[in-house]
Parts: sequence; C-alpha cells; structure tokens
Amino acid sequence: MKLTGRRESTNVDDRRGMSAAKMGGIGGIGGIIIALLLTFLSKGNLDLTDIVSNVGMMGNVTEQAEGGREFTAEEQELAKFSKQILAGTEDVWAEEFKKLGRTYEPPKMVLYTGSVQTGCGNGQSSMGPFYCSADQCLYIDLSFFTSMKQQLGADGDFAYAYVIAHEVGHHVEYLLGTLGKVHQQMSRLSETEANKLSVRLELLADFYAGVWAYHDNEMFGSLEDGDLEEAIRCAQVIGDNYLQEKARGYSQPETFTHGTSKQRMKWLKLGLSTGDIRKGTTFQCSDAEL
Repeated sequence: MKLTGRRESTNVDDRRGMSAAKMGGIGGIGGIIIALLLTFLSKGNLDLTDIVSNVGMMGNVTEQAEGGREFTAEEQELAKFSKQILAGTEDVWAEEFKKLGRTYEPPKMVLYTGSVQTGCGNGQSSMGPFYCSADQCLYIDLSFFTSMKQQLGADGDFAYAYVIAHEVGHHVEYLLGTLGKVHQQMSRLSETEANKLSVRLELLADFYAGVWAYHDNEMFGSLEDGDLEEAIRCAQVIGDNYLQEKARGYSQPETFTHGTSKQRMKWLKLGLSTGDIRKGTTFQCSDAEL
C-alpha cells in the first residue's frame, strides 16, 4: 500500500507495555496455538481475527514502555501503520455515512500487550484483534501481525489493513444498528442457529472492509500491484473450514461462526469491486447465495 505522507489517527489509546491491572476497566490473526484454536472453535466465539496468538517480534529497540519493556523498530512501524489505516477508515466512513444522511462516530483503537480490560470483559492477545461494542473500541496486540505471517502465511500490508478494516466493519454494523439487533436474535436461538447469524455478521464485516479499501484507493491511490492478492489470501486462510481442517484434519460446518474461505473471499471481493454499501446483503440472501 502507498501510505507515505498519510496522516495518523489520534483516536488511539496506546497501552502497550502496561499490565492489565493498570489498564483499567473489555469491550474481540499471529501463530495459531492449536489448543486455543480448538477451544475457541468449540465455543463458537471466534472473530474474523479471533484466531491467532501472541508471538514476540524482533527488531531494533527504539522506545521503552512502562516497566522497562522495550519496543522494537518493527513494533513502532506497525503502530504507525495501524494508525494510518485507522485514519483511512475514519475518512472513508465519514463520507459514506454522509451519503446516508448520518454522522460517522469513529471507534477508538487500543494497542495493548498480552491482555487488556475492556467494556466486554478481559481480552487476550490469543484472541486476535477484536471489537467491543460496549465501549466502541477495537483492540489490537501488534504481535498478531507477525503471528499471522508466521503461522498462517498471510503477509503484506494490505492483508494487515484488511484485519483492521474488518474490525472497523463491526463498528459500522454497530452504528447502523445491525450488530445489536443480530446479537439479540442470537441470544434467543440454539448455538447452531446463532452460529449461522454470526457467519452473516462476519461476512458483512468482510464486505465493509472491501468497501473501505475501494474508497480509500479512490481517495488516496493507496492500492498497489499485489495488494488484492494479499487480502484474498488472508481471507482464504481465516475461513472456518480452512482453520478447522488445519487444526483437526476435518471441518464441522454447524460450528462455523465466520464463514468458509470461499465465502470470505467472495464478500471481501464484492466490497472491493463495487464500493457500494447497499450491496452488503448478507442478511437478505439465502444460505446457498452466501
């Protein structure tokens, strides 16, 4: 991606290097720790990026955090990158909400290390990046991106941007009323039926990530050759079927909460190719059309 000269969002709470106790009161991709993956899958509570865990990052030390923890040059570069992507989502969704006659209220991004207290409970880096509607924040342990590369083979700045944009997509769902309505419905259903609604929510967030990328490129000319392939590869390796088969050797469709690789790639590409928020019809189409 072309990000040179792009602004960094100031709507960021940098808690890296702080203990969970000092962070204060949770609003949920890195190496897959198979035991954790199987646990999350069995509970059906994975997020698009609720899949990978914390892996240490290597690089030259540039800053030091509370308690003596030292940030590497790579970590600082990833922090800058994440802030630039968040700024891009702020610019794009502000314009898209204007078209709807609404005002976009951006989420805050919380950078943390290891664990974090949010409006939704206690968060762990093993959950991957996640969004909490209770405090309208998205939470990221930057080591996730290294884990995503090392354990899933999903690499590249646009793949990382897709992860952030997906979580912002959940915030868009929240602002439009979709997230709250669907969560209420899910609370009244069996686990299998609730999982089906979760898949539609996640695919919609994938679609919104694609919509963001379309308009970000229109505004800033940000996409480069190979960027699309990076994001599509990422969508492929975080499909429920791919992850379950990697961990278990087989998949159980009734436990899917995020959609198959094919579905995730389809809705991301639809957003990328159209940029039209009205085409996010994951709750209107049939199961076969997903």
